[in-house]
Amino acid sequence: MRTLLLRLIAALWLVALPAAAAERPLVILISMDGFRADYLDRGITPNLSRLAAEGARGAVRPSFPSKTYPNHYTLVTGLRPDHHGLVDNVMIDPLIPGVTFSLGDRATVKDPRWWNDATPLWVTAERQGVRSASVFWPGSETAIQGAQPTYWLTYDQSVSAEARVDQVLAWLDLPADRRPGFVSLYFDETDTAGHHDGPDSAALNAAVAHTDAAIGRLTAGLKARGLAADLVITADHGMAAVAPERAIYVEDLLADSAARRVAMGAFMTVIPAPGRTPEVEKALLGGHPHMTCWRKGEIPARYHFGTHRRVPPIFCLPQTGWEITTRAAAAKTPIEGGAHGYDPYAPEMAAVFVAQGPHIRRGVRLRTVNNVDVYPLVARLLGIRGEPGDGKLSGLERALDR
Repeated sequence: MRTLLLRLIAALWLVALPAAAAERPLVILISMDGFRADYLDRGITPNLSRLAAEGARGAVRPSFPSKTYPNHYTLVTGLRPDHHGLVDNVMIDPLIPGVTFSLGDRATVKDPRWWNDATPLWVTAERQGVRSASVFWPGSETAIQGAQPTYWLTYDQSVSAEARVDQVLAWLDLPADRRPGFVSLYFDETDTAGHHDGPDSAALNAAVAHTDAAIGRLTAGLKARGLAADLVITADHGMAAVAPERAIYVEDLLADSAARRVAMGAFMTVIPAPGRTPEVEKALLGGHPHMTCWRKGEIPARYHFGTHRRVPPIFCLPQTGWEITTRAAAAKTPIEGGAHGYDPYAPEMAAVFVAQGPHIRRGVRLRTVNNVDVYPLVARLLGIRGEPGDGKLSGLERALDR
């Protein structure tokens, strides 16, 4: 009699839940920073390859510019950088005078003023009753619009991939009423190796294999716990090889006093000094063998970039694999290894995409889609109403098995 009573109470409790809440699966969004789409074809990723065979595989085109913070925020907002405001890893804002945002500056990273132009997925999920957790996803340690994931960590690159997975599994071991329904998990090893040693190096392959093993650790942990999860695995951008002979030296074009260089490398952003705009434009806007510069309002429409207040007045983009630098900077840090930030349509910038789980169709090969399309897919899997954005579910709808 007691057993029957308990079953009746449980049944009534389930009926009382909103249908969407009762049916929501666990969704884990994973980023493997700098994991180029074709790394999956190197024969060193047994776990990712298995998930791709069991689910859907494709590639995503990063938003412009193809940098880490802009594209991680795009993945969780469905907005391009020109709309969500994270226009670079290093940026200035006329509304925040005297401050330069940098991904390595803890104070600016935790300042919500840089993030509040958009609503990340974990904030939307929490508002709709889905508890969320994040391991090191850019933005998750900041109180954006006054909110954060229920569970989050301050970024620490020294934390191993295995420890990151174990933290996710520990959160999933919590009682059901405290367990997250949405998890965002970030790995950085492939990006670090790609920068230091290049995308075709043994060190990069070792990083790819290690990250793949971490994915295997996660899936094994989920299986051991009897947890079914929809996994969406992607990256913020790819990686292109660079070399000293492919350098564009700024001092050959422009005097240091003529402008402030906000960023250099795979692109350059420039703010002319007062009264020197004509001089700077004459030096940069003309034809260059391996670089094109535009006024911010004249950047080609296909890049969807150049209207946000944080985009500097002049933007210079080199050919993929070329670096914009100074001789002093090149002497201090030689040009070698790999870089990103280039034209998102370059094959080297394409990022991996794999999805697998109870609501993902098996054996689907997808065309390359824009990374803004990942957001509506994850929102659909979570069973929540996503915020208006730049992406379309139609880009990845073939991956859905419902």
